[in-house]
Amino acid sequence: MEIGILIISVPFIIFAIILSKGKGASILAGYNTMSDSEKAQYDEVALCKFIGKIMYGISFSIIIFAVSEMLENQVLFIIGLILFLTLIIFMLVYSNKRDRFKKIND
Repeated sequence: MEIGILIISVPFIIFAIILSKGKGASILAGYNTMSDSEKAQYDEVALCKFIGKIMYGISFSIIIFAVSEMLENQVLFIIGLILFLTLIIFMLVYSNKRDRFKKIND
């Protein structure tokens, strides 16, 4: 089971690396379904970098889940769960409050 959880974290880390370089916006749900005119309104690099950082955190929390399973330590699982939920809530609030990733037109 622990190995399965660690294997699940690999794609998250790969996506985090791609996104943190400012590339790979096409793998972001919602963004890739926008029309070209809607996409032009957003700072794609800033959005990708932000989601990349969140993906690193999610990957870390998944690894904590696996380590807690290996060590049979419930406290680590709770720490990983709190980190995971905190990241998700932060991401939702931060990205949806105001127009954080919209381009500023001068």
